[in-house]
Amino acid sequence: MSSDPSNSPHLTPGPIPGETVSAPPPKKRGPIRRGLKSVAIDLAPIKVSRDFRLLYLGQTVSFFGSMMTYVVMPWQMYQLTKSSLAVGLLGAVEFVPMLLLAFVGGALADYVDRRRLILMTELATALCVGVLAFNSLLAQPRVWIIYVIAGFFAALNGLQRPSREALIQQLVPTEHMTAVAALHTLRFSIGAIIGPAAGGLLASSFGPIITYSIDFATFSVSLITLWMVRSTPRLSDADRPSLRSIAEGLRYARSRPELLGTYLIDINAMFFGMPMALFPAYAESFGPFWIGPFQVVSAVGIMYAAPSVGSLLATLSSGWTSRIHRHGAAITLAAAVWGLAIIGFGLSHSLLIALAWLALAGAGDTISGLFRMAMWNQTIPDRLRGRLAGIEMISYMTGPLLGNAEAGLVATLFSLRTSIVSGGILCTLGSGLLGVLLPAFWRYHAREGIARRQAEEAQQQSATDG
Repeated sequence: MSSDPSNSPHLTPGPIPGETVSAPPPKKRGPIRRGLKSVAIDLAPIKVSRDFRLLYLGQTVSFFGSMMTYVVMPWQMYQLTKSSLAVGLLGAVEFVPMLLLAFVGGALADYVDRRRLILMTELATALCVGVLAFNSLLAQPRVWIIYVIAGFFAALNGLQRPSREALIQQLVPTEHMTAVAALHTLRFSIGAIIGPAAGGLLASSFGPIITYSIDFATFSVSLITLWMVRSTPRLSDADRPSLRSIAEGLRYARSRPELLGTYLIDINAMFFGMPMALFPAYAESFGPFWIGPFQVVSAVGIMYAAPSVGSLLATLSSGWTSRIHRHGAAITLAAAVWGLAIIGFGLSHSLLIALAWLALAGAGDTISGLFRMAMWNQTIPDRLRGRLAGIEMISYMTGPLLGNAEAGLVATLFSLRTSIVSGGILCTLGSGLLGVLLPAFWRYHAREGIARRQAEEAQQQSATDG
């Protein structure tokens, strides 16, 4: 027991009856703390939604493993074929199933239990990773198996992603959507830094089997957390999946010029400025990479991870984005930064400088993606969210998939540097041109978009009640 009598609750004097007791003044934060708080990432969605926490945790763990497979598949393809074109064709193989299944996945997302669909496609994706692991154990791994699994990955992603995007609207309030976009980017950045770097190191040292096995194991976490998320019954006014319902989603997207801007600006940037199919060959041009006393066979894993370093820095300081309401202008400028950084990357003759340019490119892409996701989740009515998520997926997957094939073709016809630099130039010019041709997109204001969505949903509810 303390000998200080002032610690006793019975001896501590209380307020005099009738006396007004004022609360202690709040502690003032210094300018540095206030500045850091103003830019720090907003964690509100994790705090307010249990189901979002579970979904976020499971997807974070499985994404780490998926990013290992993401870098090891093209690396293994290049080791088997020594062809950048063969690596680029992985994107072409993925394009068709992604294009077809994204429409189907979007229509299903507006009709079925979104959580259940995500769970089923997650399990199927894990089985595909198991096939890649088995193939890598063969004395001569089959190239055609890698192509087939790449197609299955794209198909399953097309089915799953619209439901995953649409599910968020049911888990998190609208006012937190910019913070949700930042948290998704944070997850992507961390996974895309550690995953490719670890995948490249492990694959070059021990072979691809170890990376595929780790990826397979991470799916256990995502499957458990998805099982714990509460079911999300389909909407009362849900449209049965059909060509007619898909067409309705397309008509709605076409009627919104600001949405068209988000699609076209990203397709342009990724089609012309996506050089990742060239990373395995480009990394070899810099020679072996050293981490302290250890020599890494190739810098390819570090090169794949570099854009995500910039993405992570941009995400951790993304608090300022909640105060930006001209989302269309921000997207256009960020896409131009990506293109300029790709030009710098292609002109680099030092690996460290090349990695710095890739980090800047990743920061630009992150800011663009953050505002695009916020526009989609804030302005699209819930009854159409799945179908529009399918269209969004086509927009942001078309560019990289076809862009990798384009980059591989140009590199084969000319050179690696010509392919990278010319793509960056066309990306930058295209971003500026689209900003001029789509004035409604350039002038878009977030408050007006949210008000439009609320009015559309109120009108739909009145029609349903009537």
